[in-house]
Amino acid sequence: MTKIKNTFILLLVIALGSSCSTDFLNISNPNELTEDTYFKNKSQLQSSVDASYVNLQSKGLYIRHLFFMNDNMGHEVELNPQHEPDKRQYYNFTFDSNHEGIFTYWDNCFRGINKANFVISNQDKFENVTQDDVDRALGETHFMRAFYYHLLVTRFGGVPIYPELTDTPKPRSTKEEVYQFILEDLAIAAELLPTQANSDGGRATSGAAYALKGKMHLYRQEWQEAADAFKKVTGYTLVDDYSHNFLEETEYNSESVFEVGFTREFGWSDQDTWWVEDASGMQFVSLRGQEYGWNDWFNSYPGDDLLDEYEANDPRYVANFYTDGELFNNGTEVVSLPDHRAAWKKYQNYYQRPKEEIASGINHRVIRYSDVLLMRAEAENELGNISTAVNLMNEVRARVNMPLYGSAEMNATYPVSNKSDVFKAIVHERKVELAGEQVRYNDLLRWDMASTFLAGSGFVSGKSELLPIPQKEIDVNPEISAADQNPGY
Repeated sequence: MTKIKNTFILLLVIALGSSCSTDFLNISNPNELTEDTYFKNKSQLQSSVDASYVNLQSKGLYIRHLFFMNDNMGHEVELNPQHEPDKRQYYNFTFDSNHEGIFTYWDNCFRGINKANFVISNQDKFENVTQDDVDRALGETHFMRAFYYHLLVTRFGGVPIYPELTDTPKPRSTKEEVYQFILEDLAIAAELLPTQANSDGGRATSGAAYALKGKMHLYRQEWQEAADAFKKVTGYTLVDDYSHNFLEETEYNSESVFEVGFTREFGWSDQDTWWVEDASGMQFVSLRGQEYGWNDWFNSYPGDDLLDEYEANDPRYVANFYTDGELFNNGTEVVSLPDHRAAWKKYQNYYQRPKEEIASGINHRVIRYSDVLLMRAEAENELGNISTAVNLMNEVRARVNMPLYGSAEMNATYPVSNKSDVFKAIVHERKVELAGEQVRYNDLLRWDMASTFLAGSGFVSGKSELLPIPQKEIDVNPEISAADQNPGY
């Protein structure tokens, strides 16, 4: 399906041999490979680079907890009665520092950082490779390190920074220091990485680096820097069919800036292993479809607030959600939702089979070009460039043949005559375009809208904006104590 997917199966000796953050980031390999005996050829270098991606395919991240965490806290979903208690705690903001899923998220981020550092810290040992090989390896690992730190800083605030391999535990750095570290990594990555046209699907590119860089500046309200970075995300186009962003056959398309690869090609483990929430459990398949699928576990379904946001006849509603009486399984069966207004269609396999069969091979699209256009629109609007912002939003709407902002039809509900109006339109457009893509909660936080939108949910202003530092980390890291815990925990 794609080169990077096919290499992942070869990486387990490296991927599972690396220690976690609670072991203070030592490298421990069952075949006794060390920094001194490795990096002797291009194949070894490439395998070590590929290993830095693998923790994305873990239960703590894109296999399970990351989508539950963000979708539940952002209240894009509502929960069916069988929803598991530890996932329900995200929805009600009742988690504490002993929450296993939060630790697994934390730990897999640091495992990924560790693997990226294995390459970065040993760059003087690379042998029998070209300068292009070196540039790509360092570009990818600097990007991946930045990506894992972006997952950490947005959920925990300040965290320990590990700029190289070390067996010495680190204290928490400030949130500002983490952001600076991310931006430094992304500057290196953007310089070294190839463009999308010159890269294998699934690998980091210069476009992905600039997109994440712009996103980090946007989160810091550095509008000009954000806009400048987004302008450098070039070579991408919106695909004609919006739904092609969420199907297995149309992965790594022209709209995909960065995505996490999954495939059923290599098989998957017995269902019982899905319940083991340890940090080392990784798969080549996602559980997203099984968890949300109306004809399977159906733990979550789209909330009324989200469904109500869509304008009449917006084709994205039909692309994102199933409704009662609709056809599925190649048009041979009828959807039955007698007790629900809608169910998720995005990232579901029902278009091609009657059941999810536990494992999904649909890639998770992490950054799409439409997201980049809307983020740039936000930055341009804050800079006073209203017409540019409107044009960028209209590029996204034109793809689905919806009335354009500025038209008489849209002015009745979403006028765009001033900065405040345009911001409201951006909020609307991001909500309907990116539903179920784990961006809503971060949007609410950075817009300072979370306490209002989530009123009555259990969200506590001044506390719930951050997750607790896992107690397991406090217990084993002598540089972090209870006094370093996030407020309210």
